[in-house]
Amino acid sequence: MSVPESAVATEAPPPADEGAKGSKRALAVVIAIVFIDLLGFGVVIPILPFYVRSFAISDVFIGLLAASYSIMQFLAAPILGRISDQRGRRPVIMLSLVGSVLAWTVFGLAGQVELALGTTAAVATLFASRMLAGAMGGNIATAQAYIADITPAERRAGALGLIGASFSLGFIFGPAIGGLMASDPVVAGARDVLPAIVPATRFSLPSFTAAALSLVSLAFAFVFLREPDRKRSAAASSTTTLVSQFRGALADDALRGLVVAFFVVSVAFSGIQVMFIPFAADIYGYGETETALFLTYIGILGTLNQGVVVGQLARRYSEAVLAVVGALGLMLALALLPFSPTLGGFLPAIAGPAWLTRELVALLLVGALLSFGNGMLNVSLSTLVSTSASDDQQGNAFGVTQGAGSLGRTVGPPAMAALYVLAYWSPFVAGAVLVVPVIYILAAVARRPRRVVS
Repeated sequence: MSVPESAVATEAPPPADEGAKGSKRALAVVIAIVFIDLLGFGVVIPILPFYVRSFAISDVFIGLLAASYSIMQFLAAPILGRISDQRGRRPVIMLSLVGSVLAWTVFGLAGQVELALGTTAAVATLFASRMLAGAMGGNIATAQAYIADITPAERRAGALGLIGASFSLGFIFGPAIGGLMASDPVVAGARDVLPAIVPATRFSLPSFTAAALSLVSLAFAFVFLREPDRKRSAAASSTTTLVSQFRGALADDALRGLVVAFFVVSVAFSGIQVMFIPFAADIYGYGETETALFLTYIGILGTLNQGVVVGQLARRYSEAVLAVVGALGLMLALALLPFSPTLGGFLPAIAGPAWLTRELVALLLVGALLSFGNGMLNVSLSTLVSTSASDDQQGNAFGVTQGAGSLGRTVGPPAMAALYVLAYWSPFVAGAVLVVPVIYILAAVARRPRRVVS
């Protein structure tokens, strides 16, 4: 709601403590919205590979479906970030949530499309809905810009870490909810309760649950989310293109290295994101349940790392130093992961249940290092972006860097899957090698004078 100019001129500014409380409330609201939305995203993760296989098509489509989400996020994130600089954060966040509700609803209807129109139409439905979901997933950049708007520069690392913690929590609870909704008892119960017009399958129910969660997030945003008080960009015109945004970021000495780092790290980490489940099945003999438990473990560690540890360390060390440490940890974890069974052989005998083998302990230790390095690196990179951009260009800067990350997640999955076919260890080692130039870039950032952003 706009405020008359006369009211602005006559009203005294709120007390400092009242403003701080308002910022904390706004931060809590936007984090809650992001968490609920990401929870819906996590719900779909366990069913996606099996959903693709239900149409009796090649597993190649699993990687292509993942890439379709990321390429749309790449295209949309800078655009949504720029629009949020011009039109406001709240409208962009709400519009993206509406799109997410539609995308996940359509995603759950692909099985019915196959019955009516055939497999080709069903697969096209999967891709169309997944691409819409990816485009709407670009709202993370807007949420990050919102946090930058309401948080002082010296506290942004901890605040932005909460976004990373929301991701981790979404990956803890989302897949568990998705697995529950896909279970036989729940599907059978839903068929007894829901009207016949609503399809109740192990693929549609998780998808509809994701849509419902995005709808809850939308309602929460409508009621509680307020537009932050900030300067809006007058320089960015409606004719600004995605290419020009990236060209401008790459021409900026403060942002160029960070954009490259976001891209390279995303390519490297896609080896874990895409190929860990096949690795766990082929090398450790794990099924869906065991793999889900390990991912939950990683998610819990990620929440602690990004929500607590990073904020504490940021009080003592600069963001650039933390980014270098995180990159080193990520590189080492990626290099060690495929050799976890061999590393387990060097551990002493473990007293405990039969399932707690030395090979599993080695995997858990490497996973902890992976979570620490990735969490530290992601939060520190986001904070460096925030402190490297002017106040009226926060949304644009986050949009470009998140878009670079999405492009990396588009390129990475097909490449890492091809490497895995050649040698199971190769995508992880290749990811570790890719992180080496990122360490060099971040070390250079750590040495340069810090740009002060109010």
